[in-house]
Amino acid sequence: MSGRIMTVAQQKGGSGKTTLAANLAVAWALDGKHSVAVLDVDPQGSLGEWFERREERLGEDRTGLTFRTASGWGAKREARSLARDHDIVVIDTPPHADLELRNAIENATLVVVPVQPSPADLWATEATLEAALKERVGALMVLNRVPARARLTEEMVAAIREFQAPLATTRLGNRVAFSEGFMIGGSPVEMRASHPAAEEIRALAAEVLKTVR
Repeated sequence: MSGRIMTVAQQKGGSGKTTLAANLAVAWALDGKHSVAVLDVDPQGSLGEWFERREERLGEDRTGLTFRTASGWGAKREARSLARDHDIVVIDTPPHADLELRNAIENATLVVVPVQPSPADLWATEATLEAALKERVGALMVLNRVPARARLTEEMVAAIREFQAPLATTRLGNRVAFSEGFMIGGSPVEMRASHPAAEEIRALAAEVLKTVR
């Protein structure tokens, strides 16, 4: 039985897409129930840099993850190959690249769409959801980098609920712990287990899996 392919996508740059992909991968890898691979199809290679720092810190054989890169049509083949040997494959996609996005979505089990509480992210989300719909793949929107106090956030939630895709109950706060963990190839889940950032990621990881069961 093939593993599940989780494609993290958002047409707008700077949405926190790569950080979300890394944190979800670590959360699933550490739950003791899943073998996890990460696939970077973004030419910018930020997820690859994160993984290299993870290897430097933990050792090549102790990252808890399998890492691959691919581009174009190769992304589809690599995702399928990884899914044969892993329970979960997490794909990080580039923004503003329709062809790359389509290749990463085609075989996905679910498209996870991070949305910051801003009009620009909202507008970009519609295009991302349309890409998933075209490939007949389900999507789950996730409010990301949510300020502790922001009236705009609730206004955005109301607007987001008008899209034809569910919105995750779990919200990810605008927390320094996420960027601190990313810089050293880690995640709050493994480095600050009781921190609110770690709790949010664990809750979201569980919610995403429930969505595809």
